[in-house]
Amino acid sequence: MTDKPRVRAPKQRSTPRPDDPARNRRRLLYGVGAVVALAALAAAVFLVGFGGGSPSAEEVRADLEAAGCELQAVDAQRGQHSLAADETSDWNTEPPTSGPHFGFDDAGNLGTVIWGAYEEPLQLARVIHNLEHGGAYIFYGDEVPDAVVAELRRFYDSHERGTLLAPYPNLADEIALGAWVSEDGEEKGYLAKCSAFDRAAFSAFFDGFQFKGPERLPPESMLPGNN
Repeated sequence: MTDKPRVRAPKQRSTPRPDDPARNRRRLLYGVGAVVALAALAAAVFLVGFGGGSPSAEEVRADLEAAGCELQAVDAQRGQHSLAADETSDWNTEPPTSGPHFGFDDAGNLGTVIWGAYEEPLQLARVIHNLEHGGAYIFYGDEVPDAVVAELRRFYDSHERGTLLAPYPNLADEIALGAWVSEDGEEKGYLAKCSAFDRAAFSAFFDGFQFKGPERLPPESMLPGNN
């Protein structure tokens, strides 16, 4: 039997599709969107890498003064671990924001306060060590109304990392915010005193001054319960 010749299927000829204006517009929009997304990503990387999202000291001052607060900025005192238990020092702000403080003993105790919110005053010579690591405090006087203390607690709850909240009776009816900042070759102690709570102004203080201590630790290590 002779083989039957194989029949090849006819080749299909493709005809060029006419230009689709709508499709072309979509391609253009997708291209523009990709460029914009890349530009936004580059800007975000730049801000994270170079600290562009942090307000300046003068911007913080303006926000605080608009809320009726006063901001004191002083040259930081040397952070010597020279104080023993129950000792104090002639610090240059009240409450203090820098200077001599407790170091850790051989058992790893005493040096700092455990991060958190407290209902009793704290040892200042330990608090300063927390500030040296980049923390910040919120202190309130014994005449601050309970309703305001509750607002401070809610603010603390959204700023738990690296923050201490505690009473400080000597402030009477005032609230104090404190931080120790080392930046651009200078060290400053920043102390704000306010007669009322203002979330925007307090946020400006924390955005501008927290996590910038001379011996700063990673914020992730400064959670409540840690020291």
